[in-house]
Amino acid sequence: MWTTTQYRRLVQGSAWYDLIVMLAFVTPWSFAALHGFLMGVSQALSLPGELPPFEPAHMLMANLLGSIVCVWSVLRIRDPQQVYGRYDAVGRFLFSAWQAYALIHGASSLLVVFLVFELAWGVAQVLPVRTPSRAGFASDTIIAQDANM
Repeated sequence: MWTTTQYRRLVQGSAWYDLIVMLAFVTPWSFAALHGFLMGVSQALSLPGELPPFEPAHMLMANLLGSIVCVWSVLRIRDPQQVYGRYDAVGRFLFSAWQAYALIHGASSLLVVFLVFELAWGVAQVLPVRTPSRAGFASDTIIAQDANM
């Protein structure tokens, strides 16, 4: 169970993760460099699965994904509301489903790394958040007032 402050930090942390990971998806040039790097890693490790070359329509989808995720990330960094964390968790579970689908259909096993992170952030963001009790607030206020006397 998270406190409100911890959950806000969690939402920001997941947003920073997304921003860092997805920034290379935003432009065709940065994505081409990332794609080349990932192909090199996949080949060096002899990983199973395919990481095919990207055609212009594929590149468009990758760039749209990167753009939207980066905008969504900046929103959550600047304003880490609980409701945004809940929506983000739903999005992560959807992404996880499509990543698993791609893996089952022969995508590069490099995708497993991203799938693990998606699931971990998603699970963390669906855990309950402790609602501050009014009694706890009142007792904290009294204790603080006594300490100042």
